[in-house]
Amino acid sequence: MRELEIVDSPQGTTRGEVNVEGPVQAELLEKMHLNKGLTSFRPPDKQLEALIKISNLPEGMIYTARNDEEIIGYLTFHYPSKYSRWSKHPRVLELGGIEVSPDWRRKGVGSALLEEAFANPIVENYIVVAIEFCWHWDLRRTNLGLSSYRKMMIDTFKKVGLEKYATDDPDITEEPANVFAARIGKNVSLQDVSLFESMLFLH
Repeated sequence: MRELEIVDSPQGTTRGEVNVEGPVQAELLEKMHLNKGLTSFRPPDKQLEALIKISNLPEGMIYTARNDEEIIGYLTFHYPSKYSRWSKHPRVLELGGIEVSPDWRRKGVGSALLEEAFANPIVENYIVVAIEFCWHWDLRRTNLGLSSYRKMMIDTFKKVGLEKYATDDPDITEEPANVFAARIGKNVSLQDVSLFESMLFLH
């Protein structure tokens, strides 16, 4: 678990302590609530239900950043959708949603979530892929343009070893701004790495 003390600038006042932890089990998630600003994927109450469902999956992992019992940011791991080409790879795990409430952004919360999640030794057994769709990006409230937000996302991913890969995956190519990144765990076999590389371009 990581503890962050969030300070508002330029006022210098302490907003509160944020605990970054995981994997968080379903029974603990059921006792929490999502910050009202967490709306990138669905309304907060529905998103909490989705997090609980993911945490109950055999491979599902949820990491949260919380202020008391309020979740102000989260990150998810799960297997790729059965409709994704990556579901056909035996050692691929998907970094699903990562979101921080607008009220708590630019405080290091997103980076702390990634660092806590990728400190888990289990990720070394997988090729972790991140499929980032630009229509989920909060351009309006971040005051960033599409290219700036994309660069920020790629730079943040690099801090935990996620590198941008070129691919002809239709989920990525349908919008040029979309990002496909991956991190190959230390325990992944050369055979599985080779299979992953062969799946980058199928056409």
